[in-house]
Amino acid sequence: MKNLTNYEKHLREELKDRKFKRAFEEERARLEIAYTIAELRKKSSISQKELAEKLDTTQSVVARMETGQQNFTIETLRKIAQVFNRGLRIQFVK
Repeated sequence: MKNLTNYEKHLREELKDRKFKRAFEEERARLEIAYTIAELRKKSSISQKELAEKLDTTQSVVARMETGQQNFTIETLRKIAQVFNRGLRIQFVK
């Protein structure tokens, strides 16, 4: 096993707490979605304002989406997927 940093050791300990682990995983998922949206938008060479128009929302909402500060409904995620000609898959995992 590689040498762990103090942060990694600390995180491993914290993740033993079920409440912390749940919050950590929720935040990780939100940031993953945010990163994916930002990357899809950049690869499509459209601005936040253009994406907002396609989603019938505002640029500030798109900015919040891309920084993980926006909660997502399934409908919003479907609209985003459609804009980028992508499918949407939501899974329950163990």
